[in-house]
Amino acid sequence: MLRTSLAILLAVCACLGSARAETFVYVSNAEDADISIYRMDAESGALQPAGRAAAGKVVMPMAVSPDHRRLYAAIRSTPFSVATYAINPSDGQLTRLSTVPLPDSMPYISVDRTGRFLFGASYGGDLVSVNPIGPDGFVQGEPVQVVRTGRQAHAILADPSNRYVFASNLGNDQILQFLFDERSGQLTPNRPAAVMAPTNAGPRHFVFAPNNRFVFAINELAGTVTSYAFDPGSGLLAQQGSVSAVPPDANLKPGSARAPVSASGPVPPEDDSQKIWAADIHITPNGRFLYASERTSSTLAAFAVEGLTGKLTYLGSTPTETQPRGFQVDPYGRFLIASGEKSDQISVYAIDPEKGTLRLLQRYPAGRGANWVSIVETR
Repeated sequence: MLRTSLAILLAVCACLGSARAETFVYVSNAEDADISIYRMDAESGALQPAGRAAAGKVVMPMAVSPDHRRLYAAIRSTPFSVATYAINPSDGQLTRLSTVPLPDSMPYISVDRTGRFLFGASYGGDLVSVNPIGPDGFVQGEPVQVVRTGRQAHAILADPSNRYVFASNLGNDQILQFLFDERSGQLTPNRPAAVMAPTNAGPRHFVFAPNNRFVFAINELAGTVTSYAFDPGSGLLAQQGSVSAVPPDANLKPGSARAPVSASGPVPPEDDSQKIWAADIHITPNGRFLYASERTSSTLAAFAVEGLTGKLTYLGSTPTETQPRGFQVDPYGRFLIASGEKSDQISVYAIDPEKGTLRLLQRYPAGRGANWVSIVETR
């Protein structure tokens, strides 16, 4: 009897051990045409390089399925496509399952909250698209819908309720507002169909506050973060105000719209040495702190977020990897990982839980053209 009980106890312990959460970091390397894999210590933030997965020239945006079993990576050279990878929950290794065409070159992809549809936004094609995802997690090549937009669509994302979808149009200074049918994947313009951003701001990426009451958008050309109140009943945004994400002493001029990414990578303006070129934005899971990257100054701006009003207070800027196109906050809001398109390393920062400030912990080798960071917790 004792022996049987001991065997059961050991079996339970083994099961609990195998179910232990693991955290992995994926960084797409546009110039190397692959994805770097790192195992992350969730307590210390330390990274352990764990190899690379072949992708394609120019691999850039990535998205993760809600169940954390699949990773999707968009290839921005012809033929434009998206690769589906299986994520090994124990070691984070990626196994490519399929590659299917996309309607255009996509600088941004995301997955709806059910995991059944992949959204894409095309800067050069002035469109957004919806591709179905099969029950096995494979993206299907025939889109459900392709919607023509204003100039330079740059990001697309469903709200936490999955009832609404939004897409930024950098060239038209607006954010499109859609109703979303999660059964069919169809997008229908809301009324009104768009909310305006500040003139010549160039809305790029955006995030939802965890309480689903606000949306924060980084403006590429103005280097500002604009706050929008979000009505979860109507699915409409209302502009509230903007705060600069550019270091006060950077002395940068307003930016200008860039040419679309080509097969050789991003095309810089004729003289980018003094022009604002903001990029990415993320918020901590508790909604207290917001971060935004600016590529010309190679900095990460930090903001405190007032939960009831959405008001942003600039806390300061931290130097980071050169030309930080992409970064990410870990699932518990303890660490921030930043990449740089012109850096051969990535940086891991500790986030002060009370002040929101960033403290550099360590830098790690990265691939060429590192531009997108995804952090996945598996079980």
